[in-house]
Amino acid sequence: MAHGEAQLSEESDHLEDGPQDACGVFGVWAPGEEVAKLAYFGLYALQHRGQESAGIAVGNGDNLLVYKDMGLVSQVFDESALNTLRGHVAVGHTRYSTTGASEWQNAQPTLGATPAGTVALGHNGNLTNTAELLELVRERVGSHVGELRYGNTTDTALVAALFGSYAGRTLQDSAAAALAHVRGAFSFVFCDESTLYAARDPQGVRPLVLGSLEHGWVVASETAALDIVGASVIREVEPGELIAVDADGLRSRRFAEPDPKGCLFEFVYLARPDTNISGRSVHETRVEIGRRLAREHPIDADLVIPVPESGTPAAVGYAEESGIPYGVGLVKNSYVGRTFIQPSQTLRQLGIRLKLNPLREMVAGKRLIVVDDSVVRGNTQRALVGMLREAGATEVHVRISSPPVKWPCFYGLDFASRTELIANGLSVDEIRHSIGADSLGYVALDTLIETTTVAKKDLCRACFDGVYPIEVPRAQHAGVLDDPQLSELPVDTPGGPEITSREAYVGTI
Repeated sequence: MAHGEAQLSEESDHLEDGPQDACGVFGVWAPGEEVAKLAYFGLYALQHRGQESAGIAVGNGDNLLVYKDMGLVSQVFDESALNTLRGHVAVGHTRYSTTGASEWQNAQPTLGATPAGTVALGHNGNLTNTAELLELVRERVGSHVGELRYGNTTDTALVAALFGSYAGRTLQDSAAAALAHVRGAFSFVFCDESTLYAARDPQGVRPLVLGSLEHGWVVASETAALDIVGASVIREVEPGELIAVDADGLRSRRFAEPDPKGCLFEFVYLARPDTNISGRSVHETRVEIGRRLAREHPIDADLVIPVPESGTPAAVGYAEESGIPYGVGLVKNSYVGRTFIQPSQTLRQLGIRLKLNPLREMVAGKRLIVVDDSVVRGNTQRALVGMLREAGATEVHVRISSPPVKWPCFYGLDFASRTELIANGLSVDEIRHSIGADSLGYVALDTLIETTTVAKKDLCRACFDGVYPIEVPRAQHAGVLDDPQLSELPVDTPGGPEITSREAYVGTI
């Protein structure tokens, strides 16, 4: 493991108002190729899905080498680091924390010892039966195994430990048995020293796609990551499917019956616009949402502007449908992702300007329609409306390309708590008044669903309608593994060499 210079504190980013992305996973099996560099570029394409930590594990047939740290993909890896990762199979991960604190111990891929060797596991999603899995792991192998011994508090570490609890089985058989106990949203990409694996939960909440190289295979969270590394898209990994790739080819088996419930918010915000979901272009879906938004909430105005970048396609569609000119009224600082510096209260009040600033000559004296993807707490929209008025806009009409977000997500997307969601308990007009807009319009839920071309029954809409397709226990919370008693449990299973530093290391744990 490696230690870089980018450290992220829990209070590091006070400027984020919108939903925080899930994680990005990438895996490649390609003998003769520089798999670590392929994984690096795949993760680079998935950076929008998580900006807290990044890691790559590489297997060469005999050993498994892991390199991971806090920070962006480009901060964690350089040419020399990638050159140390030699092998034919790799898995990579870029993280936004939903379970487990944002700290080095929780960076992925997560290592675990199995009867057949070592496993490196990357996870996009969030499990809903973590407490049950913790008890199962305690019962079968104890809690001082794998990275649980070193303070890893993620549900991913539990799954890695569970993979290692089936004596006498191959990793593929162990994974199939373990996955039968796992509930919630998960797209797993993992490997041992020789083989690449991928699995998707029976509901397929989080995305996962399969692609092919000339002499290998790739799995990734989005088709855009396949494009970046020159892989051809084959298909989505199906809900309830476990895939294995090695020298004997690609094998597929089911560990559960499929009950598709793909995340609707992927179409709205999470996925890159150059990604395809269920055979549908995300960009075209967002443009069509904008067209429908213009029909549902027309207004007389002079200019349609997006909140870049996520509001851009819908703003294009709104302008096309309404006949009102499209223009750039807000400039985004392309070099600002997550900020690692805690601002003072004075700077925090101006924080939105780090990312967006109005073009005065474009907005002054104009009646504006401002198109954004969602309203969560309302802080960003409130600041933007104020900035645009200060820049001379005579009217500011806000249009949102998703319905009101009223419910939290338990499946890997980190919204605010329900008490912080501005749409929880406030009418649309009360929200309009709160953010200071002249008018406010949200696209209807059924309209949004229709634009995806995916059947309503096959989509998770829980953040919009409160209908959760996977049961969420009342006691479920993100910190179930942050339990001081774990450190007092006896060591039930001997491990390998201890992790005493953040240097890259080889072997089982």
